[in-house]
Amino acid sequence: IAAASIPALAREIFWLLARQLETLDGEIKALERRLRAWHRADERSRRLATIPGIGVIGASALAMKVAAPSLYRSGRHFAAALGLTPKDHSTAGRQRLGGITKKGDETLRHLLVSGAMAVIQRTKPERQPPWLRQLLMRKPKKLAAVALANKTARIAWALMARGGTYQRPAAM
Repeated sequence: IAAASIPALAREIFWLLARQLETLDGEIKALERRLRAWHRADERSRRLATIPGIGVIGASALAMKVAAPSLYRSGRHFAAALGLTPKDHSTAGRQRLGGITKKGDETLRHLLVSGAMAVIQRTKPERQPPWLRQLLMRKPKKLAAVALANKTARIAWALMARGGTYQRPAAM
């Protein structure tokens, strides 16, 4: 499109928007540098980043937001507090589970589910754990990602509460 065909007011608005985008881009890069520096300095955040599906942002968010993992009795309670467990509609001995509760910290839940989706998409099927491979054959990817996020949350709780580092399971 020729510049002459765009009204002067529109060009001015686009120029202002472009300047704002450049400013925001610079601020985002500065924040990313600060976050990476904080991550490198925090031992717990570095340990959390070794878990598949948890990167620098997820590890930093978990380390910052979960100051006292010992407040949760177990990894199961931690995953439930994040809203990564199914709703229970059971009655009279019949177990009926619904969708996830979505209660708790939306940011952490989103980061864990996004990380789980990345693991599912980037890991070759033969390298996935058998339980995940079988689940993916029966259920949609998003549901399997929530199940993997639940498991990741439990692993993260164990590392935060008990210390240690993540050990990949032996290849199956």
